[in-house]
Amino acid sequence: MSVASTDARAAHTDGVQRLLTSYRAIPAGSAVRLAKPTSNLFRARAKNTGPGLDTSGLTGVIAVDPHARTADVAGMCTYEDLVATTLPYGLSPLVVPQLKTITLGGAVTGLGIESTSFRNGLPHESVLEMDILTGTGDIVRATPEEHSELFRSFPNSYGTLGYSVRLKIELEPVKPFVALRHLRFSSLTDLVETMDRIIETGGLDGDRVDYLDGVVFSAEESYLCLGIQSSTPGPVSDYTGSDIYYQSIRHEDGEKHDRLTVHDYLWRWDTDWFWCSRAFGAQNPRIRRWWPRRYRRSSFYWKLIGYDQRFNIADRIEKRTLRSPGRSLHERVVQDIEVPIGRTAEFLHWFLDNVPIEPIWLCPLRLRDTGNSVGRWPLYPLRSHHSYVNVGFWSSVPAGPEDGHTNKLIERRVSELDGHKSLYSDAYYSPEEFDELYGGETYKTVKKTYDPDSRFLDLYAKAVQRR
Repeated sequence: MSVASTDARAAHTDGVQRLLTSYRAIPAGSAVRLAKPTSNLFRARAKNTGPGLDTSGLTGVIAVDPHARTADVAGMCTYEDLVATTLPYGLSPLVVPQLKTITLGGAVTGLGIESTSFRNGLPHESVLEMDILTGTGDIVRATPEEHSELFRSFPNSYGTLGYSVRLKIELEPVKPFVALRHLRFSSLTDLVETMDRIIETGGLDGDRVDYLDGVVFSAEESYLCLGIQSSTPGPVSDYTGSDIYYQSIRHEDGEKHDRLTVHDYLWRWDTDWFWCSRAFGAQNPRIRRWWPRRYRRSSFYWKLIGYDQRFNIADRIEKRTLRSPGRSLHERVVQDIEVPIGRTAEFLHWFLDNVPIEPIWLCPLRLRDTGNSVGRWPLYPLRSHHSYVNVGFWSSVPAGPEDGHTNKLIERRVSELDGHKSLYSDAYYSPEEFDELYGGETYKTVKKTYDPDSRFLDLYAKAVQRR
């Protein structure tokens, strides 16, 4: 039976009511937005000082059913809180995105990925039903059978079709520890071929693989990181202190072994925001020694980014140091893209030759075997029964001759390789290109049905247009 207190359900009901009250208080014709304290979006957003939707009562886990292996979760619940609730039952969401402050609703409407995605697909594929606040001010229950067009189009809609109030998701059993094998490659082609073999067989060298991702430092140095769940007690590593996880992966030849608790494995990337904490000096041993452990997490780095964006700190330093009037001398390139696995080595070689960013994260992906997945998820139409690799790169490069020069080069190359790009960061597509890649007429039809008065932004306007 479902494990939930009466208080949890009552708190959720009260939270829904506060959400609806805040929606009705926003004047007709005014844009509707979330009033949320955190964000994992990197694209430019319009400054809005008006009231937003009150989601303060929609941040918890409502119930866990350990027998059915499901959970009812409020839309604004972070994965940090979700995992903290499910792990005592020996259960985990099927896909746990890398950063603690990502919300379940955000991962579903904006896509998420992690090292179980080669066997469990994307977060929205484990959703059984959703309660969604639509642009009409109604809350509808969307399932594969009921309001199915909204259910299918919600992933990758980024809140432009509505906001999830409650999601019922599948869970999977997990063991207390994860044994790691870090395999070094001197050839990207060899790495991709090994990755493909693991996806197809579910293991390597006779061992089952439960988690799979990788890191590229150069064309001559790259790694696959294989995780195997384990119940065997023993010593474990800790990368929340002076040691840094991504640096621990590197070694000279062959493979390296490591062990983490399942909790620390799920959040292995959060402590240093993958490797991006180095931009703040947090990886400098002299600074790290005095950097409070509670601030070694992605949410704190986000606050630093927020201060920079609010006060233009980096631009001011750059202009003072380099005496450079006008636009910035650097272009932000913070992106995740997917390409078919057969084109991955080709993309990586092109990227390393043209974009001065390293390391690069790799995460394989295969949609769950549930029939015609292209038709099921029209706003991010990956092909069923095909493997893809997510490539993540997050830094800046010297500015080119036009705004977004390097980002545009990447967009064109990804499209040439039959890939897709996530929309959480800067995008430069034309309306025609965007329609072809992200739902087109299907999106427009669902938008007219569930947001006829355009209370929410249009997806193209939200993801691409500068405001």
